[in-house]
Amino acid sequence: MKLITIEGQLRSEFGKKASRHFRSEGKVPCVIYGGSSNIHFTTTPKELKAIVYTPEFNKALIKIDGKEYTCILKDLQMHKISDEVTHVDFLELVEGKRINANVPLRFVGQSVGVKAGGRFVIKMSTIKVRTTPENLKSHIDVDITNVEIGRNIRIEDVKVENTEIMHNKRIPIAAVVTTRALKQEATEAAKGDKK
Repeated sequence: MKLITIEGQLRSEFGKKASRHFRSEGKVPCVIYGGSSNIHFTTTPKELKAIVYTPEFNKALIKIDGKEYTCILKDLQMHKISDEVTHVDFLELVEGKRINANVPLRFVGQSVGVKAGGRFVIKMSTIKVRTTPENLKSHIDVDITNVEIGRNIRIEDVKVENTEIMHNKRIPIAAVVTTRALKQEATEAAKGDKK
């Protein structure tokens, strides 16, 4: 996993009034949970850019007053109109301590169904997993090579070592569906057979 470094400053003021004050100074209030205690700090939107505005799942190395915390992005709030980040929650990664995380799925291979004219449809792009920091991955590969037209790939088809997947096994994550052109061909072929 890629490690993004974020510089921050500890904050001793909390609440809505303090948060408004920090934002007026161009700072973003943040919190780190999951360690021995919660750490409240501020940073700049520029520092957060690489971890917030990316489809990738990365770790953050947060440096505050000479201390370092390895974290993952847990939650963020954005301004409804300007889309600026207004608050960020990070989860500290403590070795051996299990955490829940949303990990992106990466579909690999060329589906036989797509080769036959079907269309690949993604139903879930991330899945929630429970694992330890040392087993955390930036993405989970799902092989779609043998997926035929009309078939689904389900949660039960996703295999990850030392990781528990927090979804019902029967939930579909992707499928290969018939395209309109294929349906039309089948209809025309059926009409031709009747003649």
